[in-house]
Amino acid sequence: MAQEFDAVIIGAGHNSLACAVHLATRGWSVGVFEQAAEPGGAVRTGEYTLPGFRHDWAAMNLSLFAGSGFSKNYGAALAAHGLEFVPVSKPFASAFPDGRWLGVSTDAAETVAGIAAYSPRDAETWQALAQAFPGEAEHLFALLAAPMKAHAISSFLWRLWRARKAGGALDMARFLAMSPRAWLEETFESPHLRATLGAWGMHLDFAPDIAGGALFPYLEAMAGQAFGMVLGKGGADAMIRAMVAELQARGGQVVCGARVARVLHAGGKASGIELADGSRVTARRAVIANVAPGALNGLTGGTGNAGFDGRMAAFRHAPGTMMLHLAMDGLPDWAAGEALKSFAYVHLAPSLDQMARTYAQAKAGLLPDEPVIVVGQPTVFDPSRAPDGKHVLWMQVRMVPGVILGDAAGQISATDWAQAAEPMADRALSILERYAPGARDRILGQRIVSPAALEADNPNLVGGDQVCGSHHLSQHFLFRPARGYSDGSTPIAGLYLTGAGVWPGGGTGAGPGFLLAQKLAGK
Repeated sequence: MAQEFDAVIIGAGHNSLACAVHLATRGWSVGVFEQAAEPGGAVRTGEYTLPGFRHDWAAMNLSLFAGSGFSKNYGAALAAHGLEFVPVSKPFASAFPDGRWLGVSTDAAETVAGIAAYSPRDAETWQALAQAFPGEAEHLFALLAAPMKAHAISSFLWRLWRARKAGGALDMARFLAMSPRAWLEETFESPHLRATLGAWGMHLDFAPDIAGGALFPYLEAMAGQAFGMVLGKGGADAMIRAMVAELQARGGQVVCGARVARVLHAGGKASGIELADGSRVTARRAVIANVAPGALNGLTGGTGNAGFDGRMAAFRHAPGTMMLHLAMDGLPDWAAGEALKSFAYVHLAPSLDQMARTYAQAKAGLLPDEPVIVVGQPTVFDPSRAPDGKHVLWMQVRMVPGVILGDAAGQISATDWAQAAEPMADRALSILERYAPGARDRILGQRIVSPAALEADNPNLVGGDQVCGSHHLSQHFLFRPARGYSDGSTPIAGLYLTGAGVWPGGGTGAGPGFLLAQKLAGK
């Protein structure tokens, strides 16, 4: 007998699960179909190196999820299913080639003192920004959480105009259009502080000179001091397991190992899906595809709207990421000081110029000669992820090309990730070794995950793009994934797109899935 649901969802990432939970709460029957052997998408945790060492596959930081609208509505239910957050008081720091470091923590006096060691003027500026942050955050978070429709934009602008008057509103508009470098150089004089904050732009697709990227270093800096960071107890998959349990408790189903071959539609209306084994699943009210926009045409065979289909095919992705999962006998002995062992993230990104060069090389298809390294130390705050006295390191190599055309350093001849992954990982580990001599000797086990391996595991991570699409201004806000479709709608009635390729974009905040569910269920 064919299965029937009110809503059929393709893919079991966190946006799908947030959407499914909310619809089930509103009385919809929901079936989620995932091609992989387990749910979660890029938010997974496993023993990828040695038994007892739990590594986050891609996403590690759950701050956006903990502060999301979905979590505010369902946090108690998720906690009842075992979701526990681990607070992080020292979210991030940067180490520098000159043997110094700079970090941001929830201890405001400590953070200000660290900045003052580089620039007393910057310390004063930081304090002024921190004092103004609650008022700024009210407007910025309201924008990032709002449906990206004309009436929502006009409402936001009206509220901003009333609160800030014309000059203040224009100042915010200017800030939202600025590049990270423009804002950082205008605001701070210390190159070390600029680099410490600018590294956050590289977590998305905002190299120092990309317009529209100033928002992210600002928010991470201010939120890091105000709120710290949040990890999932035992691994990032704690949120996935809790969401699946809540969905199942409300009668929803999650079916793994079920690849969707196509979306069934006729007469401009979606009616269900067909799986790779030929079986069909009927959707009475909605088919929701959590796929990269470029994959939608393959599922539909075309929506009948050439403009929309062209935009999906032309959807641009950010450069790739390579992951290194390390089982460690101990934390790195950071040359800049023991204090770095107390931070969740340590960025090895010494200057804005180096970040800009890395990005340009990756975009040109070159393996960067000095990639940005993000070293995650989750076991500092959550020792349950490793055996007693041991640690895991979560290393991101940002940015690297999805398709290799050459090597900027002229040392790696391979242009296929199957052969290039190991020497590129060696380059990354050599960088770590420069900042933490002896770190290699502490490695008990490692797993290299290339951009090609990330995409093979999860087709939404095209070319190893962990944020499912560039967030540059031409593909963000009202234009994510295309003008007129930022609410997840498509030209086919009853067919919707969700996931990081839809507004409000990447990250663990579950905004695309939750906003779509609210739209479909009438809030």
